[in-house]
Amino acid sequence: MYLFDHLRSTAPEVLRKLVAIQGDIMLPGLGVSTEDAATIIAKVSVVFHAAATVKFDEALKLSLQMNVLGTKRLVELCHRMDKLVALVHVSTAYCNCDRGEVKEEIYPPPTDPYKLIQLVDWMDDDTFNHLTPKLIGSRPNTYTYTKALAEHLLVQEAASLPLVIVRPSIVAAAWREPLPGWVDNLNGPTGLIVGAGKGMLRTLHCRGELVADLIPVDIPINLLIVAAWHTAIYRKNELVVYNCVSGMERPVRWGEINEHGMSALRRNAMNDVVWYPNLHFTQHKTLNTIAVLLQHWLPAYLMDAAARLAGKRPIMVRIAQKLDRAASCLEYFTTHEWRFSNDNVQSLWSQLSSQDQHTFNFALSALHWPTYMEQYCLGTKRYVMKEELATLPSARKHLTKMFWMDLATRMIGVAALAAPVFLALTSHPPSPVSPPPPPPPPSLLPS
Repeated sequence: MYLFDHLRSTAPEVLRKLVAIQGDIMLPGLGVSTEDAATIIAKVSVVFHAAATVKFDEALKLSLQMNVLGTKRLVELCHRMDKLVALVHVSTAYCNCDRGEVKEEIYPPPTDPYKLIQLVDWMDDDTFNHLTPKLIGSRPNTYTYTKALAEHLLVQEAASLPLVIVRPSIVAAAWREPLPGWVDNLNGPTGLIVGAGKGMLRTLHCRGELVADLIPVDIPINLLIVAAWHTAIYRKNELVVYNCVSGMERPVRWGEINEHGMSALRRNAMNDVVWYPNLHFTQHKTLNTIAVLLQHWLPAYLMDAAARLAGKRPIMVRIAQKLDRAASCLEYFTTHEWRFSNDNVQSLWSQLSSQDQHTFNFALSALHWPTYMEQYCLGTKRYVMKEELATLPSARKHLTKMFWMDLATRMIGVAALAAPVFLALTSHPPSPVSPPPPPPPPSLLPS
C-alpha cells in the first residue's frame, strides 16, 4: 500500500518492467518452469540472492534446505546464464559470530556443508532436532550457522562466477527510502518495539553499554545495487566481501537505543497499550528470569483470568510466550559485542561520484539516532500495527491514564513493602532505660 506509492506517482512505467515468476528454493531447479528458466538463462545479467529463512530458531533441517541447498541450486542456475555479470549474495555479519573480530573475508566453515546436505535426504526431523545443539556448537542459532555454511559453499561452487557477498548486521526500519521508518515485519528489534510500546515487555537481558549494530534497511539495499554495478564493471579475480554495519562509522549502544526508543514510544503512543511503556535492561540472567516471572508471566495469567471471568478470550499468556521467544532469540546479540571491519565498504563508497553517492547512499555519517528511533517507532505503529497517525491523540490520552495507574501501583507497592517495617517499629515500643542503682550508704563505705 505504502511502499511503492511514490514510484507509482512519479514513474509508473518502471513497475511495468517487473515480471514475477513462480519458484521455490526448496525444490530442484528452484521450482522454476522450463520456459521461465530459458528466459532467465538467455536474458538475466544480474542476480541478487536474498532468498532465505531468517528465523533464528528455525529447525536445522529446514534451514539447511533453504539457506544452503537453496544457494547451491541458485548457483547451478547461474552457471547456465549466458549474460551473467554479477551474482550478489546476501549473507549476515553474524555468520562468524563465534569470533570477536570479523573481517571482510571468508572464514573456515563450522563443518562440511556437503555432508550435512547428504543428511537432509535421509535423516528424519526428530533426529536432526536432537543433533542440532551439538552440530551448531558455539553459534547461537541455526540461522547464523547455515549462513556460514552457505558462504563456504559459494567459495567452492561459484569460484568462476562474478560473485560478491554483502553481510548486513541487524537490519532495522528504513532511514530515508522508500519512507522514513518503513518496516513490514516483526523480526529483530521491531518485535521488541511493539512489545515495549504496548507496555507488555518490561525487562530484557541486555548489556546497555555494548554497541547495538543496527543497520537501516535502505543502507544494505543501496550497497547491494552498487556492489552489483562495481562487480560487473570492475570484476576482480578474488571474491569481495562487504560488511554492511553501523558500529564502525556511527556506533550506538543498546542503552541509548532503549532511551531514544522509550522517549519516542511515550510521545507517539500505540493504540490500546496495556500498561505504561517502561523497558529496563537487566545484565544478570538470573535476575532477569525473576523479573520476567514477576513482570511478564504473573500479569499475563492474572489478566487472562480476569478475561475469562468477563467472558472474553484470554490472549495475554500467548503474547507473553511470543515475547519470551523473541527476547530469547535476541539475547545472544544483546549480551555480546563484535568488531566488524568495513574497509571494502569505505573503499567502494570513495569510488562513487557525488551524484551516485546521493542516489545510492550507504554512508551513515548523517544518521542521527534519536531522530531515527522516532521514525522507527512511528513506522512500526503505522506500517506493522496498521495504526494510522490520526489515532495519536486518543492513544496519548489513554497512555496518560496508564501513566497514573502505573504510578499509583508503584506507590501501593512501596507502601505494602514498607507497612510491615512500620508496624514492627510501632507495635513494640522500646523499654525504658533503668536508672543506675543508688550508691551504698556512707556507713558501709570502707574507712
